[in-house]
Amino acid sequence: MYRKYLKRGIDFFVAFMGLIFLSPVFLFVTVGLYFANKGKPFFFQARPGLNEKIFKIIKFKTMNDRKDSHGILLPDADRLTTIGAFVRKTSLDEIPQLINVLKGDMSLIGPRPLLPQYLLLYDYKQKRRHEVRPGITGWAQVNGRNAISWQKKFELDIWYIDNLTFQNDLDIFYKTIKKTIRREGISQSDNITMEIFKGN
Repeated sequence: MYRKYLKRGIDFFVAFMGLIFLSPVFLFVTVGLYFANKGKPFFFQARPGLNEKIFKIIKFKTMNDRKDSHGILLPDADRLTTIGAFVRKTSLDEIPQLINVLKGDMSLIGPRPLLPQYLLLYDYKQKRRHEVRPGITGWAQVNGRNAISWQKKFELDIWYIDNLTFQNDLDIFYKTIKKTIRREGISQSDNITMEIFKGN
């Protein structure tokens, strides 16, 4: 019953209240990133959601668009702005995704939405991560986030789908708060973001 009916209602209510409560922070970060990124405070990207349906994820833009002499974007580490680094370390870049939750693209808790090009690389079990709405946080995020391997991340995603309960969602929610405060697992070693998934 929770999975089919209650989860979506709770998602909508918490996301709505969260946006109201966090509106001062939302406004402050938006203004800061507006100036840091030359008028582009938000980042939009296509991601596969429930049943692999593509949607546009909304995040705060933590990196600028600086390019080299050949017109190629510089490495992530060179494009990460000062305020962007702070926003990412504190996980404030995830706040706009509450809008995705209100729209029904995402859930508060679920497997993180990855890139569309990965769809062709998944095996049968990995594809199961699209049996539920993707989440702002999830079981993989509270068990390593970007500091664990792709294989481990997928295993944790599937475990969550097979054990989706209100109690587990509540547990993940509390653990996410603790992880955010401690700033654990944000980056993988010296990389700014998780390395690209290249298949099995």
